Amino acid sequence: MTNPQISAETIEALRRIDSATVANAIEHFEVRDPVSGYASLELRCQFPEAEPMVGFAVTATQDTTSAGDDRPNRLHDVLDMVAAAPKPVVLAVQYTGGDRMRSCLAGDMFCSALQKLGGVGIVTDLGSRDFQGIALRAPGFQLFCAGAVVSHGYGAYTNTGTTISIYGLTIQPGDLLHGDANGVVSIPLSIADEVVEQALRVLEVERSYFDFLASDEYSYAGLKKRMGREE
Repeated sequence: MTNPQISAETIEALRRIDSATVANAIEHFEVRDPVSGYASLELRCQFPEAEPMVGFAVTATQDTTSAGDDRPNRLHDVLDMVAAAPKPVVLAVQYTGGDRMRSCLAGDMFCSALQKLGGVGIVTDLGSRDFQGIALRAPGFQLFCAGAVVSHGYGAYTNTGTTISIYGLTIQPGDLLHGDANGVVSIPLSIADEVVEQALRVLEVERSYFDFLASDEYSYAGLKKRMGREE
């Protein structure tokens, strides 16, 4: 099941475009402030050589570092949400505990399970582990996280299906997320089809720019003209 607003063809087309170009294309439509809609450099892509991740957000919050925690972990609630959500799915999880630098969300077992349920990646401000195992057992699954943490602690999901914020990127359930080695950006659903077309135009403009730099027609005046408007 895919989101009825977005065709499988659009999802596949977006997977062939890098995230930086997608971000440039979104700016053309002026649907949001250009300083919003993307995560900061604190979010680390663990598999930068993988193709772009494109999927619809399933959201949750989690705590993994509260000593003596005996709350239900609510893992089955999250798995049920992933299984029922439009595909492909990106699980987006914000940390709500007291020691985020020691938090750990995912390993190879969890990522393999998510992939089996139609997940294509995780976006989180928690740590994770088993990076080699994920690459081996869930090839193509992407992971954006804060870094490596060796122990999973005790993971309790504190909320599900809510609006969250991960390193400056506000994520609502069902948001369309695009991520690669450049970072993660949210694509407004209302312009997803148009973003593909605009991104192809952006790539053509950039191709022309690089051809100009390499050509005998290069000039400093021409460079300044191509580098943007004057104030």
